[in-house]
Amino acid sequence: MSIVDFTKTPVAELYGSNCFSNAVMRERLPKNIYKEILAVQAGEKALTLGVAEVVAAAMRDWALAKGASHYTHWFHPLTGLTAEKHDSFIAPTSDGRVLMEFSGKELIKGEPDASSFPSGGLRATFEARGYTAWDVTSPAFLKQDQTGTTLCIPTAFISYYGQALDKKVPLLKSIDALSKQAIRVLRALGNETSKRVYSTVGPEQEYFLVDKEFYDARPDLILTGRTVFGSMPAKGQEMEDHYFGAIKERVAGFMRELNTELWKMGIAAKTQHNEVAPNQFEIAPVFTNTTAAVDANQLVMETIKSVARRHGMEGLLHEKPFAGVNGSGKHNNWSIATDDGINLFDPGENPESNARFLLFTAAVVEAVDRYALLIRASAATAANDHRLGANEAPPAIISIFFGGPLTEIFDNIAEGKNGAHTDTGTTIKLGVTSLPNLPKDVSDRNRTSPFAFTGNKFEFRMVGSSQSIATPNTYLNVAAAQVLSEFADKLEKASNKNETIQSIIKDSYFKHRRVVFNGNGYSDEWVREAERRGLPNVRNTVDALSVLARNEIITLFDTHKVFSKDEMESRYHIYLEKYAKQINIEAGVTIDMARRYIFPTVSAYAAGLARDAADLAAIHAVSAPQEKRAKRIADLASELYDETAKLETVLTDAQNIEDIFAQAKAYFEKVRPAMDAVRIRGDALEKLAAKEAWPFPGYEELLFKL
Repeated sequence: MSIVDFTKTPVAELYGSNCFSNAVMRERLPKNIYKEILAVQAGEKALTLGVAEVVAAAMRDWALAKGASHYTHWFHPLTGLTAEKHDSFIAPTSDGRVLMEFSGKELIKGEPDASSFPSGGLRATFEARGYTAWDVTSPAFLKQDQTGTTLCIPTAFISYYGQALDKKVPLLKSIDALSKQAIRVLRALGNETSKRVYSTVGPEQEYFLVDKEFYDARPDLILTGRTVFGSMPAKGQEMEDHYFGAIKERVAGFMRELNTELWKMGIAAKTQHNEVAPNQFEIAPVFTNTTAAVDANQLVMETIKSVARRHGMEGLLHEKPFAGVNGSGKHNNWSIATDDGINLFDPGENPESNARFLLFTAAVVEAVDRYALLIRASAATAANDHRLGANEAPPAIISIFFGGPLTEIFDNIAEGKNGAHTDTGTTIKLGVTSLPNLPKDVSDRNRTSPFAFTGNKFEFRMVGSSQSIATPNTYLNVAAAQVLSEFADKLEKASNKNETIQSIIKDSYFKHRRVVFNGNGYSDEWVREAERRGLPNVRNTVDALSVLARNEIITLFDTHKVFSKDEMESRYHIYLEKYAKQINIEAGVTIDMARRYIFPTVSAYAAGLARDAADLAAIHAVSAPQEKRAKRIADLASELYDETAKLETVLTDAQNIEDIFAQAKAYFEKVRPAMDAVRIRGDALEKLAAKEAWPFPGYEELLFKL
């Protein structure tokens, strides 16, 4: 596709041109229908078929005018990706012609085949029926490529019996749960105007770009998203010369088209830059409501890959595509706001707003401490295991960064002091005086913290770059909802509101401030300190996911009507199975590359060196360096062969385990170490073989040539 000339098509005109936004609906719908849709979006009314018919007609006309021939209910199955089934607008007539139709019923509900999507036992695989239902909180959009234009309608995906088969339904329910409990707290504080509370998100997306020619020559990148073999070149990222550096022309062209495609769909991509590792980049959007942000982030990932291919590159979203350089994360900037524009994590300028700020912030501290294992599980994937805990990403220990001023304020409250903040000398006494005049950014950022307060939001840095952000935000919403419900219970019974507020903040923070840590999360000292504090350090996905099977977690989600027991157990099974399948594929690729590519190549190369050494010895009657090199390669090749055989044995053993937790555990404890042993030999052989003899493009090409 051609790149838009912004001198001829201004960004303001381009932006949202492929998005059926509220602004477009306001123009195309009758006023009364538009008001009905706003009420449905706000949760005040249920959608009626009559309203849907009018919206569908307007949506159809808008899409047809832009060249669309098909529509799809676009949804988020438990693969972590998105899915779509395309239907054309055509409706044949009796005289051999067609009409272009799209009804309200077709807008509201679809029926894709659900048989092959993971369900974790919620339904038998032969039961194919599943339903998609229009999500009015996220706008419809057009996807355009060289094959045409398709109207995409964001939807939820449920089974015939109403069970959630996707990531959107639980997310929507978690927002309802959070809103219900947050409104209870606000009412107790005297707020009678806010009607609903939403979580908002701004996910920063990291990714790598590699030349398509090199990518196509790497079976591991194609099949697993990461390199299972690869030795570092002499230079990595140690010069820090890529971070925020000048963007290469080829990459700048890609970014320009990426922005164009995202802007047309109404995705407010705002910031882009070179990241730390070579050929690593980041794109960040403007904040929006969580459901729209989840949809937008899936589109960002999809568009990165499609636009990269049009520029002769491949976009890599894996958390750790290259050993030895930084991996990629997705900083999930999470906040809570009311429908009338109040950010509940914004410090205010009067006692009432500061009481609100302190209550909601204390609730998050308690939620993160009490549900640390759940929050850790939200970022648990086979790919993220390679990244978490390294000196590039947050540790596997959940902690909160506050910075000095805010920590001091909360510590003073917890210890029953007046709350004097040393920078200002202002006394904090809820209901009497104000907090110190805190700037928006109350502290420096701490990039080593997995959960950092950054002014009016919390930055959850643990989420992996390839993950859907739906699950982390669902878990955060529910954890916060539970603590807020307990705060609301106390506030609603209070005879003295100010004293109760003070007591809640004091008691909650005193019990849970162990989770606040403002130091270097990468340090060994923090690991020891976290253990002393009793904070969990769950280092792998298999152990992290085990929390989903705990009765108290199942009860938590059931209480807030987000997951039933069956739905929760299904996800536990699905995520473990996905982990096992991923390692199984990686192990298979490792075996295949070692046996079919590396071993034959280095064996032939060593034999050639041996022949050269023998020829030189016959001529000069001395041993040649080639002889030593040939022997070293032959020895490593023999070790590679033996370690590959061991890997195959443990892989077969793991494949034959029936219990899914035991199987996933075996993949972690047995198969992954065996893969590492094969890789060590393969990477050592890469360093010894001539570059032209090695069967794959190396890290030098993948990381430094664009």
